[in-house]
Amino acid sequence: MKDGIYRNTCPRNCYGTCSMLSYVKNGRLIKVTGDPEHGYSKGRLCAKGYAYTQYVYNQNRLKYPMLQSPRGSGKWKRITWDEAYTIIAEKMIELNERYGSNLPCGYNKFSGNLGLLHYATEGMFNSIGPHTKPIGNPCALTGKVANHRSFGSHFSSIPEDMAGAKLIVLWGANPAVTNVHQMKFIYQARKNGAKLIVIDPVFTQTAAKADIFIQIIPGTDMYLALGIAKLVIKNNRHAREFLESDTEGWNPYRAYLDNELSIDEICHKTGVTMQVLAEISELYGSIKPVVTWAGLGIQRNMYGSKSIKAINSLAAVTGNLFIPNGGLYFMHFNVDDFPCALLNHKGPIHPSVQASRKVDISDFANSALQLSDPPLKLLWIASRNITQDHNFIAWQKLFEQLELIVTVDLYMTKSAENSDLVLPAATHFEEEDLHVGYWHFWLSVNQKAIPPYYEAKSDLQIARELSLKLNELSPGFSNFPADKEPIDWIKEELTPEILDLYSINGYEDLLRRPSKKAKHTIHKQNQKFRLFSPTEMRQNNVRAAEPPSPEKHEYKLITPQSLLKIHSQFESLSWLNKHHDDSYIEISNEAALYHNINNLEKIEVYNRYGQLVGVAKINPYLQKNIILAHQSGNNPINQLIHQQEHLVSADVSTHFYDSTVSIRKWSEAHV
Repeated sequence: MKDGIYRNTCPRNCYGTCSMLSYVKNGRLIKVTGDPEHGYSKGRLCAKGYAYTQYVYNQNRLKYPMLQSPRGSGKWKRITWDEAYTIIAEKMIELNERYGSNLPCGYNKFSGNLGLLHYATEGMFNSIGPHTKPIGNPCALTGKVANHRSFGSHFSSIPEDMAGAKLIVLWGANPAVTNVHQMKFIYQARKNGAKLIVIDPVFTQTAAKADIFIQIIPGTDMYLALGIAKLVIKNNRHAREFLESDTEGWNPYRAYLDNELSIDEICHKTGVTMQVLAEISELYGSIKPVVTWAGLGIQRNMYGSKSIKAINSLAAVTGNLFIPNGGLYFMHFNVDDFPCALLNHKGPIHPSVQASRKVDISDFANSALQLSDPPLKLLWIASRNITQDHNFIAWQKLFEQLELIVTVDLYMTKSAENSDLVLPAATHFEEEDLHVGYWHFWLSVNQKAIPPYYEAKSDLQIARELSLKLNELSPGFSNFPADKEPIDWIKEELTPEILDLYSINGYEDLLRRPSKKAKHTIHKQNQKFRLFSPTEMRQNNVRAAEPPSPEKHEYKLITPQSLLKIHSQFESLSWLNKHHDDSYIEISNEAALYHNINNLEKIEVYNRYGQLVGVAKINPYLQKNIILAHQSGNNPINQLIHQQEHLVSADVSTHFYDSTVSIRKWSEAHV
């Protein structure tokens, strides 16, 4: 690679999808800065972005393919890539011969790298014909489906336009931690006189910056949104003309609010006083433009879908959906505009198996265990760490059933530790890619800036080389186009429609600067807005989320993101996490007093699915029935999370915030 400055894009599962400039000298990455040509991040990065040089050259990074025998023993042996490909290919071919198809082979992949060329994993498996594949989205599917019901498609306003709002309501969103670039637009709006309201069960860093903070009981967002709308309509502050002409369900929605939902009931369920409810409804009804941001945390419980729909409807009632500098924010799915050629690669037709077998990724392990004829026997894990999943008991059972587990990663994660084969993955500085965000509307390219770290390879290179090995051992086994280079795949994504959509002439334009999606395409409305349905409410017999039992001294477990990590990513970087301590468990004053727990005392958090030892951190702003613990990989709090099987569905996200736990002094568990 030549020395110089390269244009890269952060590929993490993050609102930013930041374009960056990478400085290379003597073939080594020496500095990373923000790209001033990117109109959303505007030349800035978060702390994680500036720490990428340590991320790339970290001593804990995987260097070579490694084989573990027996699995879980920690006895690793370095092998060559050819040996690794041979082990995988021979097992895939043997399973095909044993069961008559490739259904016993499957993968579990999600969001560790969101570049379009990282669909190479899906393309590789598609190339062998019908197999076992995950479907769904554990993080955002509930909101996506709810928004599609409201709007007829995905919908999210332009984040830069938030700077012109007069009232900003953040509902279960904490951008001071999870979307730091958006804060500059919020600060700009506030500088111009806008008010900031934060609604959250937790007093977050964003809440500390708000004009008004409403500490709601977890899972009752639906009732608060309906209550505010009820008062807005009662005070005749609603957008009557829009509601009567451009919405569906206006009359039953209004009748439900008027006749079946009392203010006393709303206050009781949400923990919000009548005075606060009246003040918020007055602000919503009297100010324009108003921005409403429904955060991802809203949908992480069993009432999430209805909460999103109720919040959407509140924005509609107040006439703020489609006005300049107003609108509704969740996230968008503009990746669907692209061909996604690797994701949609067509494999060979099987004579008797019509299609690949689908497994809900929100409950992958448990669902995979139900598979038979044939059972799942080979699992490929890429771009994720299963410690961020739930139902660890099912995962352990699935691992016992599998004959070969392959993990592709940059570090020795918990998933990798439980694998037979670990393959070292490339960073985004060591590969080419194309990126579209899910928050802002910018398209950016990722250049290969440095040589691979030792023997690391990209997902695409692994797919190309494994396909060649499969066909060497069994001619025609895979139809993956191994001769296509990364640039060929990138240019295939840049169709005439995409070029027009992003106002560019070709790939070369993206090498000069990122490009924004044409604004007129974002607010296109294909159907009338559908208001919250009281019929759906009655049919499903929905009731407010019950708080944990005070008699049993149970607590609601909430596991938000932290500032200097994304799930388990970045936790090994000393620049960001000097103490490498994931063990803090935040508890309320009331919980500490009842259990006689002192600050920084060792405690145990437990339920019937597992137990976790941590250090108590007394949070005076925490509700008495909540326990707060940040996600991590080394000491995963998700071992205590279990979604009820009857609530698992292919069109909902994982209910990460529905679990309850108990606590006790650590010594009490070991007397």
